[in-house]
Amino acid sequence: METNIKKFLRNSFISVISICVIVFIGLVLIMGKRTSDTIDEISEIYLSEMNIQLQQKFSTVIELRLDQIEGIVRRTPPESAVYGEEMLQDIAFSGEVREFDFLALCSEDGKMENIYGHEMDVYDPESILSSLDSDGNIVAMGINGAGERMLILGKEAAYPMENGEESAALLAGVPMDYLKEALFLDSGETLIYSHIIDAEGNFVIRSGNAYRESYFDRIISEVQDNRRGGAETYVQELQSAIEKGEAYSKLVSINGEKRYTYCTPIAENVDWYLVTVMNSEAMDTPISSLDVQRIIIMIASSIMILVAMSVMFIKYFKFSIKQMEELNRARNKAIQSDKAKSEFLSSMSHDIRTPMNAIIGMTEIALKNIRDPERVVDCLNKVKLSSKHLLGLINDVLDMSKIESGKMTLNMNQMSLREAMDDIVNIMQPQVKSKNQYFDIFIQSIQTENVLCDSVRLNQVLLNLLSNATKFTPEEGRIDVHLYQEESPQGEEYVRTHFIVEDTGIGMSEEFQRKIFDSFERENSDQVAKIMGTGLGMSITKAIVDLMKGTIELKSEQNKGSRFHIVLDLKKSEIDEKDMVLPHWDVLVVDDNEQLCTSAVANLQELGVHTEWSLDGRQAIRMIEDRHLQNNDYDFVLVDWKMPHMNGIEVIREMRNVTQGKKVPAFLISAYDWSELEEDVEESEIEGFISKPLFKSTLYLYLRKYMEGITYEEDEEEEIDFEGKHILLAEDIDVNWEFISEILGSVGLVLERAINGKECLEKFDASEIGFYDAILMDIRMPVMNGYDATVAIRKLERSDNGLPIIAMTADAFSDDAQHCLEVGMDAHIAKPIDLKECMRTLQKYLGQGESE
Repeated sequence: METNIKKFLRNSFISVISICVIVFIGLVLIMGKRTSDTIDEISEIYLSEMNIQLQQKFSTVIELRLDQIEGIVRRTPPESAVYGEEMLQDIAFSGEVREFDFLALCSEDGKMENIYGHEMDVYDPESILSSLDSDGNIVAMGINGAGERMLILGKEAAYPMENGEESAALLAGVPMDYLKEALFLDSGETLIYSHIIDAEGNFVIRSGNAYRESYFDRIISEVQDNRRGGAETYVQELQSAIEKGEAYSKLVSINGEKRYTYCTPIAENVDWYLVTVMNSEAMDTPISSLDVQRIIIMIASSIMILVAMSVMFIKYFKFSIKQMEELNRARNKAIQSDKAKSEFLSSMSHDIRTPMNAIIGMTEIALKNIRDPERVVDCLNKVKLSSKHLLGLINDVLDMSKIESGKMTLNMNQMSLREAMDDIVNIMQPQVKSKNQYFDIFIQSIQTENVLCDSVRLNQVLLNLLSNATKFTPEEGRIDVHLYQEESPQGEEYVRTHFIVEDTGIGMSEEFQRKIFDSFERENSDQVAKIMGTGLGMSITKAIVDLMKGTIELKSEQNKGSRFHIVLDLKKSEIDEKDMVLPHWDVLVVDDNEQLCTSAVANLQELGVHTEWSLDGRQAIRMIEDRHLQNNDYDFVLVDWKMPHMNGIEVIREMRNVTQGKKVPAFLISAYDWSELEEDVEESEIEGFISKPLFKSTLYLYLRKYMEGITYEEDEEEEIDFEGKHILLAEDIDVNWEFISEILGSVGLVLERAINGKECLEKFDASEIGFYDAILMDIRMPVMNGYDATVAIRKLERSDNGLPIIAMTADAFSDDAQHCLEVGMDAHIAKPIDLKECMRTLQKYLGQGESE
């Protein structure tokens, strides 16, 4: 076997070397071609930028000189000038000051009257007049009597001339060498130089070693590149580009040297062209040097790769052994994971069978006692309770499945923290009451009550924590929720929101705290074993908090309790909260919990109310009595219900005795249900009941109706009545149809059934306009599903195709609800149906009133 391994290594090594050599040769050829192409591209870009800079310099120089001529005209205005020695001297003085070598007046027929300087012979006199007609400026080339090339510039000016005519323009001239120096066109020994030529190819300015009068003649005589037709083709292409006013570039060979040539118009109103030439050495030499360096680097890299491969082959066996060890560890971990899941399934089997046993058993008992209404109602209530527990188990398993597959998503919407806390109080009251536990919510430093969040998932997190707290806290134990806000490090649009859930329960061991957020984990203790649960709640909670980009921390000690701290950066709602201000009332707050008391006081003070507070009922009575004796009674008194020594009801009754005939409005405040108090207190004794937590908006809502001159109608619960409303229900399951039709028929709805999406579509299409008020649409149906049926209904050419379509389906995840909205549905109701939520949704889209 060792021989086979050596043979394998030798052959592999030779193969790697061969592949490296082939790849290396191929890379050299490819990179050589890419280098050549890159040099051409870079050269063209570089020459283009050179020309742009020269064009800008040319325009700047010409504009400067034209402005100087304009200055001469302004100094000696033509309209007030009188021909004579004085006028000519004045103009000449201005020209000499501006260092013009030549100055003359030009008539409309092109005749020039020299003011000073050599006589000028203009190459193209007609171009002067045509340029003057177009923009009032003159840029031309001429040659003076001394044989010197001159740049002729002019401005429109009507001066009197010697022959009695009026001039058309004032001309000034400077040597072409001036322009050449200004543009740096001839900077000595350089690999880059530029010429300026006219449309016929004649040199306006030449640099480098150019010696002919025509650039075209020079190209024809010197270009040795015979590709694509040689010099004549190059000249023809260049002439064509000049006629079209386009840029032109080409690589040519002049006197054995390769040169990049780039030609562009030098300015818009001047028929001259800038030709920039660069010796190929300017680019070839440095890039070729880089190419050599690249090849050296590639060779070195290949050697390093070969060395690395050799080392890799030598250490192959060591890595193999290590991999086998890791595979064994992974195998053991997988076995443990399978064992954990098996234990979970065993636990789930027990937890699912427990409520199922109750459902089946209570159903049998109800059937045997069908003539005993009380017994039947008791059995049905227990069936309902067990069904809810079973549904909770199923939801936990499905949530965990979505988390493990990475498909859990958030459905962001506006939510009110006040309403969320109210919902939590309402949900937790029965559980807390059943175990006679103390439950309070503390709020503090609330910057904004309305935020953007997945309210369903946030409630799920808080209720998971509170449900565990009630399960694992003994009777008469304490459960508290703390909510406060602070500035968010993510900016002004966000607010950092803290949720703390703490209890005085059985706590957790340090070992279990390290794995509490793992899936399928429950603490193994006698206390926990007696309490039903899947071990999924905390892993789901952690996953949701992570999805919200928040953090969750746990502190716990056995037999002392647990504390969960969640931190979320929530985006503030864009909806402005209404300005809440109350009169400058005097209000007394009485609560034995100092934190709750100070929180309520702070919120009342933000509303503009003067507030005093007390932690003891007896002290509060003394404060009320002192105020009454001073004839300065409190405007309102807010008293906590459950306090030691003297509860809230006793405080209010004693207050009535102290204040005698004067009734001070008093409110009971508590996190418990008002129905528990109704038997203990008469309605006349108190002004009302305010549920904790005491948000600013909650206090404002209850106290605003006492503001002078302002009345608010109390919200009255309306009886649900949809008499005469026609509903088309798409439902393929008979028992679901029976249940839904019975429930919805009891509130006056007239239902018609379609057994699949296709029949629903056909029935709606065949109905009269406006006959149906809404459609309740199942999703998973044969023939045509609910999604396709909704899309088809929305496409019908009917005036009522926009009627409410509400999904009523067992596809209950948030992304299922989102997909329903995307295909055109208006709302989503999950099965099993929550009747209260169902009625709220129907009220929203159907309203209440007479049938059509």
